[in-house]
Amino acid sequence: MKASQFLITTLKEAPADAEVVSHRLMTRAGMVRKLGAGIYNYMPMGLRVIRKIENIVREEMNRAGAVEMTMPVVQPAELWQETGRFEKMGPELLRIKDRHDRDFVVQPTSEEVVTDVARQELRSYKLLPRNLYQIQTKFRDERRPRFGLMRGREFIMKDAYSFDRDEAGAKASYQAMAAAYRRIFDRFGLRYRAVAADSGAIGGDLSEEFQVIAATGEDAIVYCPNSDYAANMEKAEALAPTGPRPAPANPLTRTPTPGKATCADVAALLGVPLATTVKSIVLATDELDEAGEVVKSTVWLLLLRGDHDMNEVKVAKVAGLDKGFRFATVPEIEAHFGCKPGYLGPIGLKQPVRLVVDREVAVMADWICGGNEIDVHLTGVNWGRDLPEPTQVADIRNVVEGDPSPDGKGALAIERGIEVGHVFYLGTKYSKAMNATFLDEDGKPKHFEMGCYGIGITRLPAAAIEQNHDERGIVWPDAIAPFTVVVCPIGMDRSADVKAAADNLYMQLLNDGVDVILDDRGERPGAMFADWELIGVPHRITIGDRGLKAGEVEYQHRRDSAATAVKLADIVAHVKGRLQA
Repeated sequence: MKASQFLITTLKEAPADAEVVSHRLMTRAGMVRKLGAGIYNYMPMGLRVIRKIENIVREEMNRAGAVEMTMPVVQPAELWQETGRFEKMGPELLRIKDRHDRDFVVQPTSEEVVTDVARQELRSYKLLPRNLYQIQTKFRDERRPRFGLMRGREFIMKDAYSFDRDEAGAKASYQAMAAAYRRIFDRFGLRYRAVAADSGAIGGDLSEEFQVIAATGEDAIVYCPNSDYAANMEKAEALAPTGPRPAPANPLTRTPTPGKATCADVAALLGVPLATTVKSIVLATDELDEAGEVVKSTVWLLLLRGDHDMNEVKVAKVAGLDKGFRFATVPEIEAHFGCKPGYLGPIGLKQPVRLVVDREVAVMADWICGGNEIDVHLTGVNWGRDLPEPTQVADIRNVVEGDPSPDGKGALAIERGIEVGHVFYLGTKYSKAMNATFLDEDGKPKHFEMGCYGIGITRLPAAAIEQNHDERGIVWPDAIAPFTVVVCPIGMDRSADVKAAADNLYMQLLNDGVDVILDDRGERPGAMFADWELIGVPHRITIGDRGLKAGEVEYQHRRDSAATAVKLADIVAHVKGRLQA
């Protein structure tokens, strides 16, 4: 490719709504152009990156035995109604009607359609196992699309779905996909972690996220530097505290805390560590009748250490809260505690509540909590003496840096990441909902065991930039750069020697299979270099009259602080050596 034939539209300034580095740099580098809220044109430079990502994904999926197909972007609502997701999914699911007033959806994912394919085509156990995948446009009607391709409404995704006879086969398919994902992300040349994850609304009980490490990432990744343990914040656990609980040393005391409604303020007022305080979180669960009306509500009190935060995913697995919960209303709180939020605690309740105690709080002694009275807290609170021993103890908190790793191999660390891939074991969640069966060896129908595997194709370039950039622009890994090498001739319109050397080198690299672009636009050196540093092409060769007289050209990797003189006769071998490094 020659630059004069390509579309290079770099900008000096980023748009005002570009909040993150990747959005700013992709726009300035002419890789994307905004068409509407969360909807982008993929410009030629950006599309080359996307196509390289797709090719790597496609090669490794095929290598793993998956078979490519394509499913429609617009899908009949009937399939989604079979699983209940047409009604259950929120406004993120774009629902539309055709001219005949029939309901359709614009797909955010394709479990229903692929399950329909399987129940029609995979009728016998002899056709299993099978893995079908697509690389397809998706749409999720985000309330607030932001961060460019990081949280757009329209996006490209690779989604794969495995079908097996039994759980053992499904888990083997899952492991094959997890291994393929590691090969894919290794080839991308990005720093990433595969972390244990909660399956969330999509269902299933075995799940891993693939997170690109970046300081600007939205997700917190928990890992142990001394072992293989890694999980996202929703799933992460610390080593359970060990006993015995210390014996009470202080009397229960009603302590004035005027105007101090938070644990941090109370700890500062009393001059004690925040970890000696206990926070109260009040939830409620509702029982509904057949008409969907609330017939009974139960109020729950959760106790956590003052320096810890509640983990809603863990709470949602607590018996009694696993069918759904909400935060209690102020009237509910006042009726049960006789006090407004800010001074709540488990002693002196007006009405009974269901108590859930975090396992860290269960081993505390002489702790501090609200006194159920404005401007009052209780100090010296102890289990067994001042209130009954807790009967429902669970891990309901987020881990913090320095917690002991659950495998006992050191302390936990936390870093930021951007989720770009996710693998799920689904079981029979969708096959049962859609009565998708095959005839097993005994001649009886059996529901498919399924897995689901996604990669955010258009999210990956943004994640790569968040990890790889500097003050001059993008720094692409070789495997996904729009071009791997750029040849920059200086004054080729004025020097026949420079033009001849540039054309010859360009053809040599092309013939050797190198993805190269020749900048023949006639730009001044400063403007030309600034463009390619912004775009982030990793390898640059500069050809000028002065160097040619000495038989040399200049080579510079995008991460190098200065260029290196290389003999013209050796430059192809030099570049190819760097490409293999």
